Formats: sequence, structure tokens, C-alpha cells
Amino acid sequence: MTFNSEYKPFFQPPGWIIGPIWAVLYTTLAISIFLAITNRAKIDNKILVFGFFFIQMALNLMWPDVFNSARYLLSLVMIILMTLFSILYAVFIYESVPVASKLVWPYIGWIAFASMINVAYYLEFR
Repeated sequence: MTFNSEYKPFFQPPGWIIGPIWAVLYTTLAISIFLAITNRAKIDNKILVFGFFFIQMALNLMWPDVFNSARYLLSLVMIILMTLFSILYAVFIYESVPVASKLVWPYIGWIAFASMINVAYYLEFR
């Protein structure tokens, strides 16, 4: 992910770390959804749970383009929804597949942090 702005909040991590972080997070997400799918018989409300995951993933894939286009309010709404759907996914699978749920927690932490960066950009350029 790149940030197309000369403004950078003081807490924004350096660009070189973003790629490795996302590599780890996408790996944990892939393992989580794999575990959830292979244990789907144990999961209540499967369609809802998998819907949460795939909606947040779609938002995740769209978010960088929106953010880098300087549409900071829209990207903020998207990242808040991404965080919400990720939390719902983690909560709904915790009882049946706890490892799959726990694998999503670092991702939730990272996107919550990214939302603070998004807020900083929105406040700077509103």
C-alpha cells in the first residue's frame, strides 16, 4: 500500500514495513478461512459467518484504491465496516473454531490502527 500524499501522521509506519505486515496478515486470514471452511459443520449461521468474512475481504481489497484517491471519508467508512465485519466473523466462529478466530485478531488490530491513520488524513484534508 502506498500513501499518495506529502502529509504523513507522526504514527504512520514507514512504507517498507507495510508489505511484510500484509503478507503475514493475508496468510493468517487464508488459514483462518480455510479452518472455518473445513470445520463448517461446527459453525452456526455459516452463511452469515462466511458473508462477514467475504464482505470484509471485498472492502479490504477496495480500500487502498479509495484511500489513495484521497477519498478519505469514504475510505474511513469502508475501514470501519471492514473492522466491524472482521470482529463479527471472529466472534461468531470463536466457539466452534477458536484458532480460526484468534488468527484474525492481529488483522483486526492492524486495520483498527489503519483506521486511526485514515482519521488523521480525513481530519487533515476535510
